[in-house]
Amino acid sequence: MTYLLSALFLGGVCLIAQLIFEYTKMTPGHITSLFASIGALLASFGIYNTISEYAPGGASLAILNYGNIMTTSVINSVNEQGFMGIFTGMFVPCSITLTAVIVVSVIAAIIFRPKP
Repeated sequence: MTYLLSALFLGGVCLIAQLIFEYTKMTPGHITSLFASIGALLASFGIYNTISEYAPGGASLAILNYGNIMTTSVINSVNEQGFMGIFTGMFVPCSITLTAVIVVSVIAAIIFRPKP
């Protein structure tokens, strides 16, 4: 059941993103930023943790999880360090994700050639 719920959640996120892309003038960059912001908003109200319990595979792969990671790490840093946690909290967990994205993108750019 966990696999089914994870697949349905991630498929739903992809469906919503595709519908936004098809019926609005938003670019993929705008949609990605929108979903990261929605993930941050869901995490700040504690809703994303509930989603993660029911669909852990789908919730951990979506762009919504990036917003969740940033928000929860800032909240934890503010609780530990105070006001300065706002500036230092999000960079440590997100740096791993950003590094992985950059490395995979460079490898994909080396292997594949774009169409002219």
